Amino acid sequence: MTLTGKLLIGAQQVAGDKGSLFAINPATGQPLEPAYSLGGAAHVERACELAEQAFDTYRQTVPAIRAQFLEKIAHNIESLGDELIVRAMAETGLPKARLEGERARTCHQLRLFAATIQAGEQNRPRIDPRLAERKPLPRADIRQRRIALGPVAVFGASNFPLAFSVAGGDTASALAAGCPVIVKGHSAHPGTSELVGRAIQSAVAECQLPEGVFSLVFGAGSEVGAALVSHPVIQAVGFTGSRTGGMALLRIAQARPQPIPFYGELSALNPVVLLPGVLSEKGDDLGRQFVASLTLGAGQFCTNPGLLLALDQPSLENFVTSAVTALRESSAQTMLSPAIHNAYQHSTVCIAHNKHVETLAQGIGSDDPNTCRAVLYATNATAFLADPNLHEEMFGAASLLVRCRDEQELLRVLHHLEGQLTATLHFTDADLPLARKLLPVLERKAGRILANGWPTGVEVCHAMVHGGPWPATTDVRATSVGTAALERFLRPVCYQDLPDELLPPELREDNPLKLKRLVDGQSA
Repeated sequence: MTLTGKLLIGAQQVAGDKGSLFAINPATGQPLEPAYSLGGAAHVERACELAEQAFDTYRQTVPAIRAQFLEKIAHNIESLGDELIVRAMAETGLPKARLEGERARTCHQLRLFAATIQAGEQNRPRIDPRLAERKPLPRADIRQRRIALGPVAVFGASNFPLAFSVAGGDTASALAAGCPVIVKGHSAHPGTSELVGRAIQSAVAECQLPEGVFSLVFGAGSEVGAALVSHPVIQAVGFTGSRTGGMALLRIAQARPQPIPFYGELSALNPVVLLPGVLSEKGDDLGRQFVASLTLGAGQFCTNPGLLLALDQPSLENFVTSAVTALRESSAQTMLSPAIHNAYQHSTVCIAHNKHVETLAQGIGSDDPNTCRAVLYATNATAFLADPNLHEEMFGAASLLVRCRDEQELLRVLHHLEGQLTATLHFTDADLPLARKLLPVLERKAGRILANGWPTGVEVCHAMVHGGPWPATTDVRATSVGTAALERFLRPVCYQDLPDELLPPELREDNPLKLKRLVDGQSA
């Protein structure tokens, strides 16, 4: 497939008129052809117009039609074969195996949402039949279903060019819910975005859906993003990125005449708590496991273990020695883009120059461009509690060990943390009393709690939660991974005393879609 460098507005390939950009190969620093033309507010306006035209038709499609559409997208992405992987490798510096795994995850979540909506699990209708003889007052016939919110804006993420971008979880869940989607492609991997976008565009045509169900726009600076979030047609936003960028868009979403949900994932340290018993038994192993998790993908995961918490006892030293040895042997890795590399360099230099921080170990350096040299720092709980700068995310293979004097100080540190995507406890049976004390605090702080594991790696399944309190996400009630992500783009509608012929299919007496329903409080 020849890359065009154009925007995808509905069924059309459109040249932007706001300048152009090239993707940069982070491993070489060289630009990649073709140049991508950039859109502006007029292109957003056209995409939103098409999305609004498509909305009522698309949202009223039966689940089987939307499921077929999602499955077709997955098929089209797989049909791109090595072309997609090779382009993504060139634009991100990620290895082939990682991207093949990410493609499999992307297609799996599309098919998982397809199966979910066909089963009706995320939108179980509720029916409370008329009680004409009830005293002192009769009850009307009351029925409820959930419908799509409206067109959704999705911002492609830098660190997952497939699974969190054009056809990623936000897009898949919004399309499954019945919402047209307009994606702002990430400027670091526009070729990958175009390939996937054209796979979706083809699926729209093949399934004979309205063209406005999907559009893909590119834009420099904040113009396109701000125009999308502020446009009255857009009814929700999915965003994964920096806290600064997310906060700017959140303010726009909240300041609209009609505020809308903004589902943003902004930052997380993902604390790992190492308890004394497990350090005594397995400190060496845990040190090596930690470095493997920290350096996976150059640390460019939103669930990277960026904070270690432990009691300052002799049992901690085996872990530290093992982690230091493993880290010093770790090779530098190419980061996703020059911008991410520059941000990593800035954040690690700031921490290294903090007078209360010790640099325990660094990985092997490299003269290649845009490489991440892994690093482990250490401080004490007093310094950590006193200095907000030590709480900032270092996006890359960098982590901070906080030594706590006792259990009370460990609890104070946990209480002091911002919201997190994950929190991990490493413990043995001997540590269970302390683990029980910590668990209620971790529940308040994180969306996912792990036992004796590592947070990197997010399973796409029904029970997964990829969310958490602020600033991990902007809506603590939501998850962006797992089938519950669908709920972000639905709202309830109640129908009172409507005749059967006017009711939507899932609420009619004969239940033509054969969905599971809650009738008078009982599953039926």
